[in-house]
Amino acid sequence: MESAAQEEIKPRSKGIYLLPNLLTTGCLFSGFYGIVAAIDKHFAPAGMAVFVAMIFDTLDGRIARLTKTESAFGKEYDSLADMVAFGVAPAIIAYQWGVVRIAEFGHYWGRFGWLACFFYAVAAALRLARFNARAAGADKRYFEGLPSPSAAAIVAAFIWFASAWPEPGLVGLIGAFLVTASAGALMVSGFSYPSFKKFDLDRRIKFVYMLLVPLFFVLIAIEPSTMLLSMFATYALSAPVLWIGRRIRRLMRGAPAGVG
Repeated sequence: MESAAQEEIKPRSKGIYLLPNLLTTGCLFSGFYGIVAAIDKHFAPAGMAVFVAMIFDTLDGRIARLTKTESAFGKEYDSLADMVAFGVAPAIIAYQWGVVRIAEFGHYWGRFGWLACFFYAVAAALRLARFNARAAGADKRYFEGLPSPSAAAIVAAFIWFASAWPEPGLVGLIGAFLVTASAGALMVSGFSYPSFKKFDLDRRIKFVYMLLVPLFFVLIAIEPSTMLLSMFATYALSAPVLWIGRRIRRLMRGAPAGVG
């Protein structure tokens, strides 16, 4: 009887679940590789690495839920890996691609690029901290602010796309840092973005919609950087555009009769 009681109060052995944390490590490694590739001036592979990190980041949470191996350790590790892959890596990729070049146009232009990249990294940290603090009571259907992987995708895809330019010029360099700063600002904004977490994969759809899936992948295969940039930029701009549209409709409803 005593031995049975001892077995009941025996503490659980300390350890971590291998598979989901291995996938999280893949996300972390991809972010680290993106940083190293950018330092070595290989900007296209650096941009690709961020998208590989997104794949690992998507898989680790889903695998943990499917295998019932979620843990507090895994959540903390995932958040730290996200900060490297979607916070630090895109900022350094943008910095390495543009700050050295833009500094040639003047000292203050270099400061502008440096601050834009740092602002992005800070915004990513704030976005992740806010997500962790409000995760328990948040509406799972929506994200508050642009998700950090989507913001990282915009910056990485833009640099990947722009890496083919032989000489971007001042306008192209300013554009890169405005994209970086804007992605950071959207992360800490109050805009609501659909999370697609409640999307029902078992739901029946029209057969014609299935034809769009191979077309989508073909387009990405033909011009990956352009398609990925267009896709994530559309997602990022959707929330502010819808917000402006709602504001305009409210103003029009409140306008006196006969106006307009």
